[in-house]
Amino acid sequence: MGRNTRQRTAIRRAFEHAGRPLRPRECLELARGEVPDLGIATVYRNVNALVDAGWLRVVELPGTPDRYETAGRNHHHHFHCRRCDGVYEVETCPGGFAAMAPTGYRVEDHDLILYGVCRSCVG
Repeated sequence: MGRNTRQRTAIRRAFEHAGRPLRPRECLELARGEVPDLGIATVYRNVNALVDAGWLRVVELPGTPDRYETAGRNHHHHFHCRRCDGVYEVETCPGGFAAMAPTGYRVEDHDLILYGVCRSCVG
């Protein structure tokens, strides 16, 4: 993964402190609080390295660019705000998805995305 530079440290802290999936541009805005001259190319390069190292994981939402969150978390789902485009974690899982599959099919994984308006945008 390479050496731990001040840029990479700021990028890691941005993900840790956000506590939610971030787009690279969101990470850039947060990390610039620590490293003002940080550039988007550096963020992309480090995000890719952190994904390859298993520290970050990709969060895919249909019709949107990939976001990233810290890896190693318990199973969870996401809420996507239609106003601000923010993505937030949903800690609960209703389960029971195997019963929804057609007879003879085996469910191996699932993703659940809730769509609506976040508390900041409702206000």
